[in-house]
Amino acid sequence: MAQTSAGPRELGWSLAAASTVTAVFVLSNAPTPLYTRWQAEWGFSSGTLTIVFGAYMVGLIGTLLVAGKLADRYGRKIVLVPGLIAAVTAAGLFLSATNVLWLLAARLLAGAAVGAAVTAGMSATIDLAPDHRRRTGSMIASAAMVFGAGLGPLLSGTFSQLIDTPQSWIFGIVLTVTALTLVVAIRLPLHRGFAPDGPVERLWSWPSVPRPNRRELVWGAAAFAPGITSTSFFLSLGPSVLATGINAPSPLLAGAAACGMFLVATGIQFALAHLRTRTHLALSSSAAFVSMVTLTASVTISATPALFVIAALLAGAAQGLGQLAALTLIGTRIPSNHRAEANAALNIAGYIPAALLPVGTGYLIQFVPFSAAVITFAAAVMAFSLAALITVRISTAEHLRPGASNEHVMRGETNATAEEALLEGARP
Repeated sequence: MAQTSAGPRELGWSLAAASTVTAVFVLSNAPTPLYTRWQAEWGFSSGTLTIVFGAYMVGLIGTLLVAGKLADRYGRKIVLVPGLIAAVTAAGLFLSATNVLWLLAARLLAGAAVGAAVTAGMSATIDLAPDHRRRTGSMIASAAMVFGAGLGPLLSGTFSQLIDTPQSWIFGIVLTVTALTLVVAIRLPLHRGFAPDGPVERLWSWPSVPRPNRRELVWGAAAFAPGITSTSFFLSLGPSVLATGINAPSPLLAGAAACGMFLVATGIQFALAHLRTRTHLALSSSAAFVSMVTLTASVTISATPALFVIAALLAGAAQGLGQLAALTLIGTRIPSNHRAEANAALNIAGYIPAALLPVGTGYLIQFVPFSAAVITFAAAVMAFSLAALITVRISTAEHLRPGASNEHVMRGETNATAEEALLEGARP
């Protein structure tokens, strides 16, 4: 493995790289409070709405299949800069949208931009952190994603409540922000890529990591998937649950709930950063399970906005902790020349159920009572999160050896000797 060139490892540059991730996620979630408005104005169904959300997933997963390998082989910028160009274009389409076809095109490009951000942008954030602050770089990358994801719906919900024509204001601001971060991305002091350390693989293939590191990736994905599937539901169908299931059709409430969800996802990472990564994994699965129990109660036992908001906040905690655990394992356990590909594999594992389950629920609503569709979704997430909690807990216990070294590994802490061993694919 050879790095062709290197830039300074300063935390300031890490934060600059993180700003590109935040901007893209502001774009991706800003439409959330506007969906019910667009439905009323343009007359499309909940099924069509989930297709719009599915277009985002198509763009995202299609990008993830190639972006990780490209970013590792040729450098982060070759993926990040085109991704931000896609973000600027998507913001322009949202700004000008007059029917659902515009939304489909915008969501497709927004998905591609997010694919670039979670592979090249988040890897760049970790790469540019000083070696002795690698775990801090992982936390910055994770927080940048969820902070942007929360800021988008807050911006959109606020403007939707205050003015009659919010679309131009919201996406005018988003267009400006994404254009500015495109300039930032061009200036980042990133290396030009890594020389292959084995046979050259096809760029368009399923992302993977070296065999000694696959177990850690599975641990992270098992915790991350239920959390992000839960938050995807609140983003895509949350406004419909408020309007139909709870009879509280407020764009501001929908935006505030989504914002609060991701603010919790951000804050809990800092509040619980001192805990072991193994504990983060367990807490993430537990929060996803309790979130779905609370969501079920909000459409059956007590149809109140308060329970809905609590469920959303717990979903945010689940995504934040699962994401932090997964990115810490990637940042400290997986070699730099496979890090973007590992991020791609992680996000594919998370976003596939995050796409399929909400889309399936949106269609199910057309054939069964609304509450029954929501309960079906919640039951599926509960089953997966419980299975992840049990299997990951057992697996991580079986592969830990007594002694301080394992404690440092599972906490995501590294010293010079440990970092060298980890980058060589050492097992716990």
